[in-house]
Amino acid sequence: MLTQTELRTVPVNHSHANAVARAAPIRGGIGAIETMGSQMKFGANAEIFGEGEPAEYVYKVVTGAVRTYKILGDGRRQIGGFYLPGDIFGLEIGKEHQFSAEAIKGVTVLVVRRSAIVALAERDCEVARELWSFTGRELKRVQEHMLLLVKSAQQRVASFLLEMSKRLTGTDAIELPMSRQDIADYLGLTIETVSRTMTQLVSEQAIGLPSSRHIVLRNTGVLRRLNG
Repeated sequence: MLTQTELRTVPVNHSHANAVARAAPIRGGIGAIETMGSQMKFGANAEIFGEGEPAEYVYKVVTGAVRTYKILGDGRRQIGGFYLPGDIFGLEIGKEHQFSAEAIKGVTVLVVRRSAIVALAERDCEVARELWSFTGRELKRVQEHMLLLVKSAQQRVASFLLEMSKRLTGTDAIELPMSRQDIADYLGLTIETVSRTMTQLVSEQAIGLPSSRHIVLRNTGVLRRLNG
């Protein structure tokens, strides 16, 4: 598998990582992982890892955006999550990846051996706590995503836009890195339904749509009411 071959050759500084893990606890908690790995670049739509591959590495987005997904039995794609700068992904409970991961556009990720992080967590209580906290947040995100998929189309789109506003800029102006098809596959809708719902929200003056990826939240109160 190409991605795994590339990762095996990435110049991860294992001797330094092991030294860090053996050393006294490091201040700064999980931020210490940035001294233990190497950066890799992936082009648009390039696979970072595939479903079922060994989960030997953990990843942190430096620039760009990543999507994780499964191909369902009927051939449809279900996107499990979007990961933005600062987000960690690929940390599994088991030994294999449950989803595939791809770069949405060009992306730079920090690649760290899972075994090095585990070794550090065994030495540093703060790192261990932060790993548990990260796992809890990821579980909450998955649960919220599952609940989202039973809501109406307007509720799903409104919830997605509020989430992206919070995660991307914290303002009412959003430049989405993902396509309408990505959004549809994340929300369990067709691309036509996503586009039609966006148009409805424009007509209700809840959002402005200068372009397909540039969205302005004009009335967050309406979106929050739709979100429930």
